Amino acid sequence: MRMMPISMCRPGMKLGKRIFSDDGIVLLAEGVELTAPLLRRLGENGISYLYIQDPRTEGIEVPEILSEETHRQALNTIRSVFRDFVDQPGKRRTGTYPYVGRNLRQVMHLIMDDLQRNRDAMIMLMNLQTVDHYLYMHSLNVCVYTTLLGMAYGYGTDELATLGLGALLHDVGKTQISMQVLLKPGQLSSAEYEEMKRHAERGYYLLKDEPNIPLIAAHCALQHHERLDGSGYPRGLKGDEIHEYARWIGIVDSYDAMTTHRVYRDPMLPHRAVETLYAGSGTLYDTAMLRVFRDKVAIYPVGITVRLNTGQTGVVVDINSASAHRPIVRVLTDEANADLKTPYDIDLSKQLSVMITGIEAGPSER
Repeated sequence: MRMMPISMCRPGMKLGKRIFSDDGIVLLAEGVELTAPLLRRLGENGISYLYIQDPRTEGIEVPEILSEETHRQALNTIRSVFRDFVDQPGKRRTGTYPYVGRNLRQVMHLIMDDLQRNRDAMIMLMNLQTVDHYLYMHSLNVCVYTTLLGMAYGYGTDELATLGLGALLHDVGKTQISMQVLLKPGQLSSAEYEEMKRHAERGYYLLKDEPNIPLIAAHCALQHHERLDGSGYPRGLKGDEIHEYARWIGIVDSYDAMTTHRVYRDPMLPHRAVETLYAGSGTLYDTAMLRVFRDKVAIYPVGITVRLNTGQTGVVVDINSASAHRPIVRVLTDEANADLKTPYDIDLSKQLSVMITGIEAGPSER
């Protein structure tokens, strides 16, 4: 299979992977033939890329970081918890929900079990083919990516559980923001932007007294938009004033926001998002943390079409974890862009004279 921008998909193509709703229900099965109305509806529901069947890319399988069951249970729990926290914006919520922390801890155990079974997993674009509520999927993505980074960094089990909970709940304060602001398709006004920024403090106040949620998780919600140079919010903290968990989450939150479809823009692909993050190295984000992050990100996702300096094009077959920017590529065309009768695989970590010079992408990535 291969990954294609939905803008380049055409009627008659067949799905290479199933499409899910945000509660794990299969909406479209693998092998379904795409039609023009179907493509239009998928685009309207926030899907920017599709995995498509292609005989030339037979055998290319996209690895899933989480099992289907863990993914389903996690999203169901996140949705349930966040809905329990929904209130009129600005209204003080009374009482606590002791079961919330218990349920979230169970989800964290499932996630950590999946990740422990594959500690060398790379940060992949997750669930491109899920028709979801952005806040729920973003919260799960940030949790999984941050926990992977924590494993690579060497945190112990208890530390990982706390870090993961902080990541899972970092945006819970957005349940207190009006839907008109949260889902506005255009640029926010200055007043709306100030309203949106309040989600950090509101998340802290939602979490700080919950009996089964660590106080550090509440501080992650409060501090994940703080930046090293003091330019972040809500308190303008600098450097080590920001908890290290919140600094990890700040990097991953920014990355996932850039690489996920939003109502007001198309997503970036990983190599562009990493470049953007590195532009803030040492000023916005911790340089050492960015290095760990860069080493764990699959810059060129499995299934994406790339251009080589030889003039040929191909599809990424697999990731070299020790050299993420030099994957294994199945070459599909020659230098004149004519299809090869017999495609072949090339390992760029061994063929050092061959380099990726570009990708096949939608309009926003060109």
